[in-house]
Amino acid sequence: MKIKIKPLLLACATLFGVGTALQAHAQAFPDKPISMVVPFAAGGPTDVVARMIAIPMGKALGQTVLVENTVGAGGTIGGARVARAAPNGYTIFLHHMGMATAPALYRKLSFDPLKDFEYIGQVVDVPMTLLARKDFPANTFAELQTYVKANGNKVSLANAGLGAVSHLCGLLFQTQMAVELNTIPYKGTGPAMNDLLGGQVDLLCDQTTQTVPLIKEQRVKVYGVTSLTRLAALPNVPTLDEQGLKGFEVKVWHGMYAPKGTPAPVIEKINSAMRAALQDPMVKQRLADLSSDIPALDKQTPAGLKTFLEAEIKKWGPVIQKAGVYAD
Repeated sequence: MKIKIKPLLLACATLFGVGTALQAHAQAFPDKPISMVVPFAAGGPTDVVARMIAIPMGKALGQTVLVENTVGAGGTIGGARVARAAPNGYTIFLHHMGMATAPALYRKLSFDPLKDFEYIGQVVDVPMTLLARKDFPANTFAELQTYVKANGNKVSLANAGLGAVSHLCGLLFQTQMAVELNTIPYKGTGPAMNDLLGGQVDLLCDQTTQTVPLIKEQRVKVYGVTSLTRLAALPNVPTLDEQGLKGFEVKVWHGMYAPKGTPAPVIEKINSAMRAALQDPMVKQRLADLSSDIPALDKQTPAGLKTFLEAEIKKWGPVIQKAGVYAD
């Protein structure tokens, strides 16, 4: 059998050259600032998480990690931007459980959460709180139940946009209460919260990363938390489950991603920096103060996030389809 030496040597040289280039890139990475895209408005809960870990991540990487807010369409505009970005590690993505709900919510989703990204790791789990403007008539959850059943769509319920966790939490609340409220979408939880504080809307379901300080300062009314157990930061606030909405649980998990094709050694460096940030004493204390949990170590890995995302897509898809909510 004759072997064509020159083509074989050329192929080997090409592969060796590509491998050498990738290795060199990984060794040099990062040599400039990194953009962490957050698909929601500045001041919202996901933005809070991003800015909390960006500085210690930057210290671990030796470069600045810049948080960039790319808002709209329930986080899908930011997702599409990162999916199209160069796979070199300089654009990463921090998103919550909306990555799992988007496939069921959007008929024309411009990216595939399972195919268009590399996984870096799960970042933080955040429970939610059901709030009202400070001068809302109902003072307790029992009074809230009576009020919303009597007033229906005269009661306004804000959210951060179709598919946002605040939307899903509000949807679950309406379903279990058997009421239909006047749902008002915003481009992020930050603007929604501003209008709640200003008295322009009545109710909002939002993450503890944003609401705990407001509750302690008595700038809003709180009716319950969405975990199945009370929170250390809010020991006097009962769960919605214990107040009659049995099984009501909404926890917001956050994951970090990179564009598909980002080299594994680069992913490893970013993952290492992410895990270092989660062990930073100031980050750990602040997350504890906000009743937010750091995921188990096996979930902080690329494989752990991938497995969890796949399970969450299977979990939320039927729920959303049954509710009949979607966007083009």
